[in-house]
Amino acid sequence: MGGGSGLSDFTKLHLRDALKELPTFHGALAFDGDQAIGLINCFTGFSTFSAKPLLNIHDVVVHADWRGKGVGQQLLQWAEDRARQLGCCKLTLEVLSNNQRAMAAYQSAGYAPYMLDPAAGNALLLQKYLLEL
Repeated sequence: MGGGSGLSDFTKLHLRDALKELPTFHGALAFDGDQAIGLINCFTGFSTFSAKPLLNIHDVVVHADWRGKGVGQQLLQWAEDRARQLGCCKLTLEVLSNNQRAMAAYQSAGYAPYMLDPAAGNALLLQKYLLEL
């Protein structure tokens, strides 16, 4: 659902080694026998409101043949368990607004839009590219 163009050749070549070097990376693979059928990539951050770490879910991917069979929910549960082990105050993630299937899966797992005060509305994710992707 992301950019729609897949990973660049540079990213494919360097991603695994870069993730291995990051102490903030936490990830898991779901398998059916020897076949990888799902993955979740997470990174620790910090909540200044709670003075505690948080865990951001950056990627959740389930093979098309396995969608709707609970793999995504198991990966989300893995992330929640990991966050609790790390003493995190919360989990965060982003989802594209038109990805209704993912939105339903996240809501089923207890996720909701980020809002501090209903009068202020939902928080929005913004970005600014520093390098071309």
